[in-house]
Amino acid sequence: MSPAKPVVQLLLTLGWTLVGVLLVYGGALLFDWLAPIDYRAEIRKGNVAAGLVMAAVILSVAAVVVVVLAS
Repeated sequence: MSPAKPVVQLLLTLGWTLVGVLLVYGGALLFDWLAPIDYRAEIRKGNVAAGLVMAAVILSVAAVVVVVLAS
């Protein structure tokens, strides 16, 4: 095995990780843009329910991204 192969694998892993993070962030922004409530402002005010909704959205988007990237 050549020494360059692990480096290539590491770079590919980091690249796909970056793609996944950007997709999750984009999904959360899209939800925040489409929702009639400003969840970020509500979370800043201390609204726990808004925080739980955003957490559920982020976890749901992350689950979809993981499945897509794993296939």
